[in-house]
Amino acid sequence: MKRYIYLLLIVVLASLFSCSKTDTILLSSPDKELHLNISNLNNQANFTVIYKKDTLIQQSTLGLELNDVNFTENISLSNLSEKEFDETWTTINGKHPKVRNHYKEYTIKVNKLENATEFYEIIFRLYDKGFAYRYNLPVNHENDNLLINKELTKLNFKNDYTYWAYNGEHHNLGPILRSEKNIKEVQSPFVMQLNQHHFMAILEAEIVNFAPFSINASTSEKSLSFNTSYSKQNKPFKTSWRTFILGDKIGDLVESNLLVNLNEPCKIEDPSWIKTGKSLWDWRVWGYKTQDGYEYGLNTESHKRMIDFASENNIQFLLIDADWYGSEFNENSDPTSSREGINIEECMKYAVEKNVGVILYLNDIGAKRFGLERVLKQFSDWGAVGIKYGFMTGSPEEKVKQTRKVVELCAKYKLSVNFHDNPIPPSGDERTYPNLVTKEFCHAQADARRSYFPETAVNQPLINMIAGPIDVTNGWFDLNNAQTRERVFEEIPGTVVAEVAKLITNYTGWMVVPDSPEEYLKKDDLFDCIRKMPAQFDDFKVIDAKIDNYVSIARKSGNDWFLGSLTNREMRTIKIDLNFLTQGKKYEATFYEDHKDSHFLNNKESYSIRKEIVDSETKLNLHMAPGGGNAIFIRDLSTTQK
Repeated sequence: MKRYIYLLLIVVLASLFSCSKTDTILLSSPDKELHLNISNLNNQANFTVIYKKDTLIQQSTLGLELNDVNFTENISLSNLSEKEFDETWTTINGKHPKVRNHYKEYTIKVNKLENATEFYEIIFRLYDKGFAYRYNLPVNHENDNLLINKELTKLNFKNDYTYWAYNGEHHNLGPILRSEKNIKEVQSPFVMQLNQHHFMAILEAEIVNFAPFSINASTSEKSLSFNTSYSKQNKPFKTSWRTFILGDKIGDLVESNLLVNLNEPCKIEDPSWIKTGKSLWDWRVWGYKTQDGYEYGLNTESHKRMIDFASENNIQFLLIDADWYGSEFNENSDPTSSREGINIEECMKYAVEKNVGVILYLNDIGAKRFGLERVLKQFSDWGAVGIKYGFMTGSPEEKVKQTRKVVELCAKYKLSVNFHDNPIPPSGDERTYPNLVTKEFCHAQADARRSYFPETAVNQPLINMIAGPIDVTNGWFDLNNAQTRERVFEEIPGTVVAEVAKLITNYTGWMVVPDSPEEYLKKDDLFDCIRKMPAQFDDFKVIDAKIDNYVSIARKSGNDWFLGSLTNREMRTIKIDLNFLTQGKKYEATFYEDHKDSHFLNNKESYSIRKEIVDSETKLNLHMAPGGGNAIFIRDLSTTQK
């Protein structure tokens, strides 16, 4: 009996020893500055993240609950495969004209110990400044019985951190010190300052099949997890990419191309018809009275006046917004015919003669009631260049699938698209379908019947824009009286120079400017900066930024540059180094500046303009009034100005 007990004890101890064995898989980025350690400690899936020798994420649970089975415990890790990929591709509407897509990809099989048929794969991609992972469910199932109940991944951070996050058509959340506030549902982008030298943004890439996730920041003070919602499946599928962008400063996150790189290459065989540019917008001009007594309204005569101005001032489009085919929320309003006072075919013909493209609004109600494809074909037959899609309805997953359906059908009929009114998050899918030119993934100025203030203008480029191109509708010149118009509901805070600077700091495919032609002509010398802006910029650089305080962004156009800077409600002078200019060249810089007594509430429209010769050695001190900004057009003197 004693011998039996002794042998049994040896067996139990041996079993315990084998269960405690740690299998660790080391994943590395191409430059070997980023490492993920995937471990099977006590048959539990964990991972850590080390970036530039600093542990950013400590040992953290990794995995799913699938069909009520917990895949973070009693599992094995196997079938590791590894590959490296490196390409450079040309963008259609990117922050940069060419993007390098260089990563190392690892696939790991996660198996339940007690049942070898229960498994999934985790695919990791490591870049030099970020990483992503997704789940691959490769097995067919009878009926719709494959369900991801929830993601059990829990991220444990080394230290407490400060975060900011997208907040719909409101000012973004933050700054929030994690230990001081618990929030169960925070939207992405989720932007974290981990310490003085490291920033991280958490998002999703390639959202095409399932509802977007949200962040659960109600766990312990140094942790967070994900809220997910999935439908049952019976065929193999992959989740969206959980995406982590890393940077030494906040600007690195905004300049990143990680999201687009995680999406499939362009599926449009010949995308040459996709056009970006500046657009006038009829919606906010309704009720504006000119000095000669004309009053703008929802009619073809007003649209022709705007087309004339666009044609003469390097503006590529006119956006005709809601109600042009009837009340947008009336299910009987047919988008294939226009209302009284509007002759859409005459308008289109006139626009073609003036070389101006027309963008037409489409409400979700009209699209579904009268047939999405039928409506889009009609728009295309009329000659429209794109649509603005508003107020999509349905569950989050239904909205995801409807978004992709709209984009694909728009591509079929050579239409670009801008999604408004709480769209699903941008997820880099503009690489696959570059006719998806922008989304109102922000608080567009004067939208939601309220104005935003300077601090929102400062942090939207540093938070919302990490996800992709945003439609903010900047460029107001009539800041003192715009609220008297039919479709402007509150006074608009800001300075007129800041309004010009916002057109530089915000990355978008359609630069929608909201004011009347007459207001732009009243300040023609200032409007000339907008007039000179190209239909598409060639480059994007965050020159300097401090989240919630100020931002300065440079955009290239051929050999010339535009530099836009914004401040919050504080007066500010920032130092800017022009070392991004080509060495050895001379440039003429035209400065559009707040007046010394400008103010975002009580002296909005005062400004001054001056010129100076600069080069790559020049260092500037840029003054900005409270709530103001600064815009500079930097012309290469070795080339002829266009």
